[in-house]
Amino acid sequence: MSVLSVRDLTVTYHTQAGPVPAVRGVDLHVDTGEVLGLAGESGCGKSTIVNAVLRLVPPKTQVTGEILLNGEDVTAMKPGRLRAVRWSAISVVFQGAMHAMNPVQRIGDQIAEAIIIHTKAGEKEALVRAGALLEQVGLPPRRLRDYPHELSGGQKQRVMIAMALACSPDLVIADEPTTALDVMVQAQVLQLLKELQRELGLAMLFITHDLSVLVEVSDRLAIMYAGKIVEEGPAVDVFKEPKHPYTRALSGAFPQIGDRTFRMAPSGLPGDPPFPGNAPSGCSFHPRCPLAFEDCAVIDPELYAAGEGRRSACLLVDRGEPVKTAS
Repeated sequence: MSVLSVRDLTVTYHTQAGPVPAVRGVDLHVDTGEVLGLAGESGCGKSTIVNAVLRLVPPKTQVTGEILLNGEDVTAMKPGRLRAVRWSAISVVFQGAMHAMNPVQRIGDQIAEAIIIHTKAGEKEALVRAGALLEQVGLPPRRLRDYPHELSGGQKQRVMIAMALACSPDLVIADEPTTALDVMVQAQVLQLLKELQRELGLAMLFITHDLSVLVEVSDRLAIMYAGKIVEEGPAVDVFKEPKHPYTRALSGAFPQIGDRTFRMAPSGLPGDPPFPGNAPSGCSFHPRCPLAFEDCAVIDPELYAAGEGRRSACLLVDRGEPVKTAS
């Protein structure tokens, strides 16, 4: 059963320069106990999807399509119902933990607040629960009395994870939760998220631009480019054998430690993704694609079947031709 089901989602921001379509017809789902990894370069629409699911988009933003949370349409929820669903049914771990926490409030009070509001627990009971949550994420309960500035970056991120778990949600969204951390702390936080997800049977939407991170924690991957999903499938298969040239470029950009060939000729992808609203005709990726041919500038590919449980929005896949690195 799907905890989250997004169907034909479009999100268009209204700016002084005119409408900006940031998400263009996205379908995705996250099942019970599953981790879906969502990857893509900055500006491809990943965080916009999160904001649309949580109904945190700016006023006058046009959102169309269907967002079902446990079968209930988020876009049709009244404000009171929406407040009840946040934290208790769906929660989020943001990228910048320091900016997501109140700097003048003790962390114990911040965790307890959500518990008191959503579970009707008393203050003492909520603080006991908050202490247990800190232990669950590897921090001693005595840190409940600390302020955010007294914690390291990794400790603050652990507190954010504890806050996300405070009301036992069905779905946790992790929006680039390790980007601001050093490599060692990043590994610790990823390991913690994996352990908690398996222990609690959480459904999770994990968002980052780093495929090497996603393959460690995800069951399935969805790759975004210019506001659309361009590839999806089992995480290991997508990472090791991409069916879309863009996915191959993202995978190839991951450094191979100790590989002299990679060090002398690192892989990468020239140029930048198109600004939302200025996507080229045909396949949005074709101006940067080393395998592009004439039809790519004209035909906007749909997600074609690309093997068991896999789909890819590439004309080469539709024509049964392998997607290989250009020579």
